[in-house]
Amino acid sequence: MAVKDKILVVDDEPSIRKYLQTLLEVDGYDVQTVSSGREAIEKVNSGQRPDFVILDVLMPELNGLDTLKELMQVDRTLNVIMLSCSNEVGTVVEAIRLGAHDYLTKPFEKTELDAAMLKSRQKKEMATENQALRDYCDQVTEDLSFLAASPQMVRIRQQILQIAPVDVPVFICGESGVGKEVVSRMIHLRSKRRNQPFIKVNCAALPGELLESELFGFEQGAFTGAVRAKPGKFELANKGTIFLDEIAEMSTHLQAKLLHVLQDHQYSRLGGRNLIDTDVRVLAATNVDVQEAMKDGRFREDLYYRLNVLSIVVPPLRERTAEIPLLFRHFLEKYAEKFGKSPQNPSKHLLEAAINYPWPGNLRELENFVKRYMILEDDEGSLRELIEMSASRQRTSPRHEPVNPPREQGLKALVRGLKDEAEMEAIAAALEKTRWCRKDAAKMLGISYKALLYKMRQFNLGTTRTRRAAAAPVDDAAAVGVLRSE
Repeated sequence: MAVKDKILVVDDEPSIRKYLQTLLEVDGYDVQTVSSGREAIEKVNSGQRPDFVILDVLMPELNGLDTLKELMQVDRTLNVIMLSCSNEVGTVVEAIRLGAHDYLTKPFEKTELDAAMLKSRQKKEMATENQALRDYCDQVTEDLSFLAASPQMVRIRQQILQIAPVDVPVFICGESGVGKEVVSRMIHLRSKRRNQPFIKVNCAALPGELLESELFGFEQGAFTGAVRAKPGKFELANKGTIFLDEIAEMSTHLQAKLLHVLQDHQYSRLGGRNLIDTDVRVLAATNVDVQEAMKDGRFREDLYYRLNVLSIVVPPLRERTAEIPLLFRHFLEKYAEKFGKSPQNPSKHLLEAAINYPWPGNLRELENFVKRYMILEDDEGSLRELIEMSASRQRTSPRHEPVNPPREQGLKALVRGLKDEAEMEAIAAALEKTRWCRKDAAKMLGISYKALLYKMRQFNLGTTRTRRAAAAPVDDAAAVGVLRSE
């Protein structure tokens, strides 16, 4: 059986209310009537959202235009048709500007009301189609941002495709900037709720009291400054998805309330007495060690087990270096379009430096670096910046750098180690022979000056000129051949 459209009639004249109720109920609508704008606002604020509002302009106390203004503050998607005994152009224009879909002058024919409601319904359908189109474009964009070039990310993409259609909470872990929000959006866009809202809340950005009102809303007078009621993010995300980022920063008091919402699918606004039903899929993310947070009492175990029905761990960028060139070019194209420039291809040495840099800020740091590169259009300057960032990181936090190179097995590891040693010795020998004139040394080695600078930084040459004396002799000609073959 088709669900009846709900209509709220707002008019101070009992005869008009009765007439419209009878007229519309004959057509199968579910009709409610109120006699004032204030009653209409209270109904909508309480969560009773009608499909249509038929609103009289001339009413005592709160007139129709003021009522319309407050209704639009609560929900801009309401379909409102204004009624009036006057068809003054100024009033009509103001009503449409405030958000009304149509305007009828009393007395009106039933065909006029039917046409106004049809027009309003078509506008709503068009808005839904436009939203679906925007969601599709978002999906394309997010899929482009979700580059799965490494085995870890290929597995995560497969996880998302399996998890997304199953309507349960998901817990996403990973360092700051690894792309947890991209993962959450992809889950939403691949889910059955993709045509409904996706609401993000940063739990670390607000103190506990403000976060509670942000999540669950508040009634008028709930606290100082609450001059009007306001819906919370759970209410706005109804039928859709809410993404709670940095959830481990939430106070334990608020964690307890969130736990009840997940269990009962009901909550009340701050200062409210009525329970509001909610149908929201919760995705949560954190960059802290949850097990440690639970041991310290900062994160409730019962909430964790309620949220952690399915989990995804997003690895840091330094563990998926194969994606760095792809992400570099993706961000280049993104900002080339934004800044109206032609994307320039980064040099081989810049990309190699980017792969070797650990990117402690992950995707966010890489994106900002590419943005600067795009604006400044200075390949050599960007290479110097990366080399300096690497050197600074080694000086200030050597404990974060791996003691040994990444694990490689067998012959591959041996060849790479010998190659690096041969390169370092050849460069040191050339510098000694040219009395540390780097341009002459680069010419002798048959590589660019920029490549020589990068290699000197890589092997930490230049801080002392005695390295050569301490090193064992090697075949210089063979080592130069290795450099030229790159």
